[in-house]
Amino acid sequence: MGLILLEALLALVVLVLIVWWTMFSGRKGGELKLPPPDQDTGPPVP
Repeated sequence: MGLILLEALLALVVLVLIVWWTMFSGRKGGELKLPPPDQDTGPPVP
């Protein structure tokens, strides 16, 4: 029984590490800022 609990705890730790790695290992300054869209970038008028 103790071995099953130890294995479940290890799986939980691995899951938390994977989630932490994917959330906080991005760019240092955050996401890149996109330039604001131009006013005349609508669909082409035939």
